[in-house]
Amino acid sequence: MAKDKIKENNFLDYIPVRVDKYGWEADENGEVNILVENTGVFNRIAQKLLKKPRITKVHLQGIGSFVWPLMDGKRSIYDIGELVKEHYGEEAQPLYPRLVEYTRLLKACGFIEYKK
Repeated sequence: MAKDKIKENNFLDYIPVRVDKYGWEADENGEVNILVENTGVFNRIAQKLLKKPRITKVHLQGIGSFVWPLMDGKRSIYDIGELVKEHYGEEAQPLYPRLVEYTRLLKACGFIEYKK
């Protein structure tokens, strides 16, 4: 039933908000890295024995790096899309289907939430 409710909503009206537990940084090229802490028993064992890092960096490139800072809890997906269109032009097409799918992926990974 919840899926049906989501389908009838217009995703362009959704407002993506970055989840606070994930930090992020931009490198000298403007590429964004989302910082994910590897927690839990198995991760601690891997950190000790296999020298795995405590923090994993998830690299966003291109349009993803442009969009990430715009997900501030104030702009809707439509508003973000207009800024992407202004900056990237035809390179971003098909803009809104790609942007909606991208935000769905970020939500599935737990990096953002939607507010309406």
